[in-house]
Amino acid sequence: MSGQQTDGDPTEGSGGPGGATEGGGNSDTAATTNNQPTDGGPDSDTDTGGTELGELPESSRVPRLSHRQWENSIRDLLLLDQTIGKSSLFIGDPISGGYDNNSEKLVVSATLWTDYQRAAEEIAEQVIGDAELVALLVPSEGDSDARGRGFIESFGPRAYRRPLTPEEIDRHMQVFHEGVALGGGDPVLEGVRVVMQTFLQSPYFLYRVEFSDVADPDGNIPLNSYEVASKLSYMLWDTMPDEELFDAAKNGSLDSVAGIEAQAARMLDDQRAHDMVASFHFQTLKVDSYSKINKSADKFPEFAESMRDMMVQETMMFVDDVVFSHELGDLATLLAAPYSFVNATTAALYGAQGQFTDQLVKADLDPSQRAGVLTQLGFLAANASSTQNDPIHRGVFLNLQILCTGLPPPPNNVPPPPPAMEGESLRELIDRHTGIGTCGEACHGYLINPLGFAMEQYDPLGRWQTMDAGKPVDATGSFNFVQGKQSFNGGAELAKIMASSDEAHRCYVSHLLEYGYGRVPKLQDNAEIKRLAEGSRDGMYSIKELIVELTTSDAFRFRAPVKE
Repeated sequence: MSGQQTDGDPTEGSGGPGGATEGGGNSDTAATTNNQPTDGGPDSDTDTGGTELGELPESSRVPRLSHRQWENSIRDLLLLDQTIGKSSLFIGDPISGGYDNNSEKLVVSATLWTDYQRAAEEIAEQVIGDAELVALLVPSEGDSDARGRGFIESFGPRAYRRPLTPEEIDRHMQVFHEGVALGGGDPVLEGVRVVMQTFLQSPYFLYRVEFSDVADPDGNIPLNSYEVASKLSYMLWDTMPDEELFDAAKNGSLDSVAGIEAQAARMLDDQRAHDMVASFHFQTLKVDSYSKINKSADKFPEFAESMRDMMVQETMMFVDDVVFSHELGDLATLLAAPYSFVNATTAALYGAQGQFTDQLVKADLDPSQRAGVLTQLGFLAANASSTQNDPIHRGVFLNLQILCTGLPPPPNNVPPPPPAMEGESLRELIDRHTGIGTCGEACHGYLINPLGFAMEQYDPLGRWQTMDAGKPVDATGSFNFVQGKQSFNGGAELAKIMASSDEAHRCYVSHLLEYGYGRVPKLQDNAEIKRLAEGSRDGMYSIKELIVELTTSDAFRFRAPVKE
């Protein structure tokens, strides 16, 4: 029964399983500062720099599940202990510089639809061939129709993340009868196989469908409790709701802010929330680039390929510890805490004191040299070449990912820096090529270079260094923050300044909203971003509390009506 459908498109104009949901949006855009426009320009609908609109942003009624969400949903729907890995064979999704759950980019192409069909057929076949799964999912008592109806009424609401209508139950029973008519060794299981294929290929499984369309007196559309439950589970867990969340939807407790807040807090104590936080920071901090780190064997004989995994693990263990174990657990801690996770290999690079083994363990680092995730080996080594530092790439990263200054794109055919003159430090070379007084003054002289130069006390492996080209490293600089011009000497001082800046907190909240909501920030999000960023800056919100706040906002609980 390949391609069997019983439901049609989930909402009018959705594009169905064979087309797109919603397009548009700029996944590279976040907050602005220093009067620098985002990629969309100061008047674009994705600028979050200052304008505040008193209405909700438009959002998709039918966001498609990401491949990770599909994989996790199959695991939980079938009551398995681990994922089955079939999404690894799906055609890849476009990322376009944003997050991998961006609903504006996730569409169902013809190739992906074929992938879904194949996976549904294979999964259904495997289920009916597994006696333990059959016992878990298919009622054993009653005649053929009773068993088929029992399967539909128990499996269907979990697959669609909402109660089935009587009409849907009847239509799925018709499909069940078609399967029974195929015969086979067990006609009931043949019926189950065909119905399961239907559920797994339905737009109601492949998309997170929001049916609600009745506006309240304020003109906004409140999501029903099952839609809120699914939105919560896919934001915090990347999977379908669990039984407690389904029960909360059923008893109406998700109709209130307090009820949503209670469930979000509960869910953040689950391991699946650790996975979500890890995925968000892995993408925000571009930790995937650590796997590409390579250093010259002549200049850095200490480097070994095994260090790449150590650096990835260090950063992710640090993030998890800050968010879930640290007393404060806030952004300032993430950006400025003078500790990390090291082993015998990386402790030597840090100059950390103590006895270490191959296992990464929590260790205090020199607070005059290290402050937070941006002075860790992974970030520093990934943003350096195989032979020397790269203050330009370090500075660009800090501007775009940490402060959201919205740098304009670089001009075409930019030549590489010229060779250094005798006795010239890397900073002097970069300044000569791109600094104040050159054609790169606007971006490099005032935005990129000052932040990049602050990291010159770390060599291409991330080790502390004091000399360059036979002269003391100059890591001083200044930057125009919203609070005013701030001067610094070195990465640790810069990290602490950024940790208390309006820009860093606004940027982080903007990233978190983009990932949590699966869409780019819009003008209408500005008021909420500003409120949460100020609270984060002032120590009112930990990262976990920011996440909870995002789940109770109007933009989460309501949808704006589509303007004709």
